[in-house]
Amino acid sequence: PALLLAASVVGALMAPPALAQEQKKKEETGQDIAFNRRKGNCLACHSIPGDPKAVTIANIGPPLIAMKARYPDKAKLRAQIWDATAANPHTSMPPFGKHKILSEQEIDKVVDYVYSL
Repeated sequence: PALLLAASVVGALMAPPALAQEQKKKEETGQDIAFNRRKGNCLACHSIPGDPKAVTIANIGPPLIAMKARYPDKAKLRAQIWDATAANPHTSMPPFGKHKILSEQEIDKVVDYVYSL
């Protein structure tokens, strides 16, 4: 019984680090943020034909496809996501940076994701 108790104690002491690593929250990707209804919510308005995980019938905004060709300067794509009203005051796209909907780091991740499409 004492040996069994000792083995249980050792097992319990060793489990938390392994469990903590498993439970460690994975870092959000640009895709995660873009698809998140409480954050980017890109799928509410845009189709993303190049991403099989992007399930939507949205057609309010242009499809997010061939983004490197449409935005050869990645900084312009970032500016569009940060504040689309600067280029088009009548746009329905929210100014994600200007209104602090997304953090600067989240915008960078979304830009990297969208630019890869």
